Amino acid sequence: MVDILIVEDNEELSGLLCGFLRAENYSVSTAASAEKALSLFEKYGARLVLLDIMLPGMDGFAMCRRIREKDNTPIIILTARTDREDKLNGILTGADDYIEKPYDIDILIAKIKGIFRRRLAMDTISDGGITLNLADGTAEKNGSPLILTAKEFELLHLLIANKGQTLGKDFIFGRIWGTDSESEPQTLTVHIKWLRQKIENDPKAPEKIITVWGKGYRWEG
Repeated sequence: MVDILIVEDNEELSGLLCGFLRAENYSVSTAASAEKALSLFEKYGARLVLLDIMLPGMDGFAMCRRIREKDNTPIIILTARTDREDKLNGILTGADDYIEKPYDIDILIAKIKGIFRRRLAMDTISDGGITLNLADGTAEKNGSPLILTAKEFELLHLLIANKGQTLGKDFIFGRIWGTDSESEPQTLTVHIKWLRQKIENDPKAPEKIITVWGKGYRWEG
């Protein structure tokens, strides 16, 4: 999963913004159309979306609505459209902020940091005796500290957040390790084994992380 997905059809502007954000140590992906962006988002996810409105094909408003049907990922609209109606439309379709072009890059980065800080500060997720603190990356099992690697934490978060849903192995691998990863898909199996050893009462007869043969894994908690 990347930190930020930029949806912008102006290649020069997209490249500049990408460079500034990577200089702030964010992982970034870019897409020049809503269709491409949705494909990336559905496969690999993003912690925040920077979204232009005027795009070829599907416009930014429609993409914002599509994301909001299933996900509460923060969305900042970046656009040259300054009409009051457009601003209202952007907020009503689910955007967290609406910033007019040209914008001050320092202000944009400050807004991004603020969104991440607020989201992480309030985000904890708990189920089946497991509690994940998304602000500091710590975990507990029945109130006692649970030591997880970064990938184990991300994997457990993904499973718990989708409780009761069978997640395909390719989907999980793409979300956690990404398309550019040099890891082998087999590493997912290894990480599932490690997680079970840490959270299951009997790792050989798991009750929390269930294998769905031929498909993937499901969290039952």
